[in-house]
Amino acid sequence: MPSVMTIDFSKPIYALAPLAGFTDLPFRSVVKKFGVDLTVSEMLSSNALAYQSEKTLKMLQKSPLESPYSVQIAGSDTVVVRKAVELLNEQSGIDILDLNCGCPVPKVVNNLAGSALLTDLPKMAKTIETIKKYSNKEYTSVKIRLGFNEKNHLEIAKICQESGADFIAVHGRTRVGKFKAEVDYEAIKEIKDLLSIPVIANGDIDSAEKAKWVLDYTGADGIMVGRGAIGKPWIFHEMKEGLDIDSKFIKEIVLEHFDQMISHYGDYGAILFRKHLHIYSKGGYQGASSFRNLINQIDNPSNMREIVEEFFSQSYYL
Repeated sequence: MPSVMTIDFSKPIYALAPLAGFTDLPFRSVVKKFGVDLTVSEMLSSNALAYQSEKTLKMLQKSPLESPYSVQIAGSDTVVVRKAVELLNEQSGIDILDLNCGCPVPKVVNNLAGSALLTDLPKMAKTIETIKKYSNKEYTSVKIRLGFNEKNHLEIAKICQESGADFIAVHGRTRVGKFKAEVDYEAIKEIKDLLSIPVIANGDIDSAEKAKWVLDYTGADGIMVGRGAIGKPWIFHEMKEGLDIDSKFIKEIVLEHFDQMISHYGDYGAILFRKHLHIYSKGGYQGASSFRNLINQIDNPSNMREIVEEFFSQSYYL
């Protein structure tokens, strides 16, 4: 491994978690401008990569700003995973290959991927070892939960380290807890105390105050924010600099995100952007409900942009 590391774990790092349907290239490009240290692709099927799915290969695209950049894969068939890794080896600009061992979605779990690997730890170990052995990237990482039905987080974390993971991200819930159960930060602290590799804390970190508390309490080497950044890509700026964003700046961010969506997806980007506008418009804007109803009926990019610009020209938190 190179002597100069791409990721500096000597101070807390701030990472954007992968969220299917949200953390695509346009969103990551916007977030990167607000000081996030690490961005991760949306979760990619190792099977789709191995068979060079055009849609999946497009999802590998990154912004020039994204360095370091992590690609997250899901799967457990080591032959297929090796093929996926070898394809990724040919792609420049990727610093980390991350194995998803946390996704709770049934269609992923039913394919013995995501959090299903927590039910078969020998298979999880072999999958990590396969990535580590065949990857030419600087880091191999793993994103885990605390267990499937019950917590066995220390066993899981120890196997990750022993199988070659250079660092891990821990979502402080079991698979059964999905995204609703209370996050167990004590369990993340226990993992941090056990391991010698860096540990990144994840789960319900949605403010600068919460980020500081989680870092202080768990002793983690960084935090990973997922849903807390949707509709608020400037959250990393608030966490690192302690500064609030004004309403004029919010309008510029929303319009830039919109423009990035159109650039990346074409006119269909306007339709895809509706879900982001639903979240951006929350928080006290007057007429937000009517605005959401209106944009649900618009698919013309220029018309939508005009309406978005007008709506976000009002003062924030009226």
